[in-house]
Amino acid sequence: MNSLMRQTKAIFWKDIITETRTRQGFSAMVSFAALVLFLFSFAVGPDTDLLTQLAGGLLWVTIVFTGTLSLGRAYQSEELAGGVQLLRLYPGDARAIYLGKLAGNLVILTTLELVLFPATAIIFHVDLLPHVTSLITVAALGTIGFSVIGTFFATLTVHLRARELLLPLLLFPALVPVVLGSVGATDAFLSGDPLGRAAGWLQLLIAYDVILFVVCVWIFPVVLEE
Repeated sequence: MNSLMRQTKAIFWKDIITETRTRQGFSAMVSFAALVLFLFSFAVGPDTDLLTQLAGGLLWVTIVFTGTLSLGRAYQSEELAGGVQLLRLYPGDARAIYLGKLAGNLVILTTLELVLFPATAIIFHVDLLPHVTSLITVAALGTIGFSVIGTFFATLTVHLRARELLLPLLLFPALVPVVLGSVGATDAFLSGDPLGRAAGWLQLLIAYDVILFVVCVWIFPVVLEE
């Protein structure tokens, strides 16, 4: 277990250092996310009440779209340097590669959400402060679910020529429970949860996250070899 953790930490820090040195990628993601939010606001129109009602759904659609760009870059440095083949020869447990990449994606997506949530509050006229704790819980569960399955499919498509197209085609259907749970819980909390629906959505997210994590960690070595 100690060896697995050390290998995971090495992969994680390598990705974080690479991302820090090439900040243009993250800046482009933030710009893209802001543009998507503005386009949504223009499409809905000046109806403030409608914007507020749709805020949760539009926020998570933006997170999914922008997060997919991040996943597409997960193996970019290895691919350019021919390092994907070296990862296959990585001495140790192959699951460390998945866990390290997963941790890196979680950090990047969480950093992105630190920008998106305040931006959503401003653009869609939503007061998030009374619901901060609840929204952090939803964001954590939704981000984990997205990153767990997204990192897996990013590995699965890394060698495919049309991976930019195939990654979202494979990923989006698997993300349906994550998006439904995240949007449902976010909307429930923002409306004060008068019907007590938030607990059910959170249970869905927890169950799906656990199942995804166990399955992806279990079969990742096989996917890496393929």
